[in-house]
Amino acid sequence: MVEFKNQRNPILPLKYHVPDCEAHRMPDGKLYLYGSYDDLDTAYCSQEYHVISTGDMETWTIGDEPSFHTKEIPWLDAPDSPRYPGVDWYHPTPFLQKMIQNIIEAQKEKQGEIKAGNMESADAAQSGQDVGGQALLFAPDCISCNGKYYLYFCLSDNREGVAVSDSPQGPFHDAVQLPCGGIDPAIFIDDDGQAYYYWGQIYAKGVKLNEDMMSFDPEQIVENLVTEEEHHFHEGSSMRKIGDTYYLVYADVERGKPTSLGYATAKSPLGPFAYQGILIDNDGCDPKSWNNHGSIECVDGQWYIFYHRSSRNTDKNRRLCMEKIHINPDGTIDEVKMTSQGIGKPFAPGEEIMGYQACGLKGAVYIDADTAYGYEEKLTHISDGDEIVFRYVKSETSWTRMELTCGGSGKIDVCLNENVAGTTAFSGAAGKKQVINVPISMTAGEYELKLRIAKSQDLEILSVRLW
Repeated sequence: MVEFKNQRNPILPLKYHVPDCEAHRMPDGKLYLYGSYDDLDTAYCSQEYHVISTGDMETWTIGDEPSFHTKEIPWLDAPDSPRYPGVDWYHPTPFLQKMIQNIIEAQKEKQGEIKAGNMESADAAQSGQDVGGQALLFAPDCISCNGKYYLYFCLSDNREGVAVSDSPQGPFHDAVQLPCGGIDPAIFIDDDGQAYYYWGQIYAKGVKLNEDMMSFDPEQIVENLVTEEEHHFHEGSSMRKIGDTYYLVYADVERGKPTSLGYATAKSPLGPFAYQGILIDNDGCDPKSWNNHGSIECVDGQWYIFYHRSSRNTDKNRRLCMEKIHINPDGTIDEVKMTSQGIGKPFAPGEEIMGYQACGLKGAVYIDADTAYGYEEKLTHISDGDEIVFRYVKSETSWTRMELTCGGSGKIDVCLNENVAGTTAFSGAAGKKQVINVPISMTAGEYELKLRIAKSQDLEILSVRLW
């Protein structure tokens, strides 16, 4: 087990990429997070899951060993286990189109040029979902019932299953295949003890589970709980109940791509659902940000939203982030912005803000690994006209200076809530760390910090501090 303290975004140490998180407070009082595990360069996710837990929303534990692995699926390669159930690879959804294209691009050197949209591309997509002869594990969910913990998982070939453990941390074993096909399973147990299972893309489905928590009657499936046309639904269902209202949270395409988490509500766990709006949008966290997937959960009276952001100029390398949210008296939830501070307080005067904690990037700039300065990661590929945002900083006294740790040369406007508080121009060598002190002037208070890049030559930013 790895234990660490943090309330800033991203939550986990940088080597752990855990997107698609479902958060559940379990009977032991701890919060457990179940997500995918990005560990590949050419495909989403991997062949394993790792469970994260916390007892105080500050000290976190993540398992070094997988909580579940595809090797624990006895029917993975069984000839009578249907592969790609219900998937029309030759008329793919937007998500599958993008997945096919990613796989095609990764295979070009090995197989030669493949034209997207034809029979070869579909065949390549299916074979490309395997790593070492096995399918990948996509987004999971987990629930406690009668002293057992049930992990619901899906595979990259759209098969779905459930495994069981005596511990919320796992390991999970005895995987059973469910009689459905799709991605992104979600599990919910209502106040009367009835369990419901959700899954799907573009069109969400739901069904009552049997008492064994591992089976259901396919004839009882309810189709089109939420849809792309009516509710902007893309994928990633997640169900919660607040008062007498059911909240279905999911990846929302209202703004053109599924970077948002939106929600719909109903008075029944199987609908009908009415669209309510967007909760958070990770667009702008990386030039190639593509999707989002997460959940909401209440801990000690405070509601939180769990989501992910990408990094390293890719739609992969996705990282767990968190924000506080508020349930309004009428049951609605206001949209919140991505922040650098996460669920902690705003950054204090003199507190180091790492470059990789930037929550808004505009232009060519992105977060990547560092091999030059001795840091884990940095803001790199910075170009003229780029903008870099950190939310939020707070001081009880006037702001007077900023310290910038960087390499290269540049000219930067330092803005607090869009107001220019100071400007600096400096020269330096590429790959050589320097500390630049910038006089600024702004009244006391809480602000969004924005760095506007007027000029950049080999500029890379490692961290900032404000006083």
